[in-house]
Amino acid sequence: MANVTTPVVVSIRDDARARAILRGTQRLLKSLNFESLSEVSLGNGRRADVLALARDGRVWIVEIKSSIADFRTDQKWHEYRDYCDGLLFAVAPDFPVEILPADTGLILADAYGGELVRDAPSHPISPARRKVLTLSFARTAAMRLLSQLDPGAKIE
Repeated sequence: MANVTTPVVVSIRDDARARAILRGTQRLLKSLNFESLSEVSLGNGRRADVLALARDGRVWIVEIKSSIADFRTDQKWHEYRDYCDGLLFAVAPDFPVEILPADTGLILADAYGGELVRDAPSHPISPARRKVLTLSFARTAAMRLLSQLDPGAKIE
């Protein structure tokens, strides 16, 4: 019997390269008038690396890839499209971007900032889903703020 190994899903918090890409990505998003949260649960049970909300209500999901292996073993990104108006990948400047899907946006980022290299093709979500995502974004942000202000607070 062949020995098959299942790839281990690593949180952004556990990967220094991914944290650097996250930091630069969030700085870029802020400059584009998006507020963002990392590692946000979606209604389909998946977790977006970055959920970003624009002033006009647009929702972007940014999938961070810290290595070629990370990209090749994690093919769940297709499942994020139903939860955003635009799907983007964020990678380090030395990442071979030609392996990334052309029908997604592209951000190059490091710990100091990022650059939007390719806009995310627009595929607007329904008003009902937008409302659910916006409320989830607000509640997640509020719970995280409360946990910083009161580490003993019970958060569910």
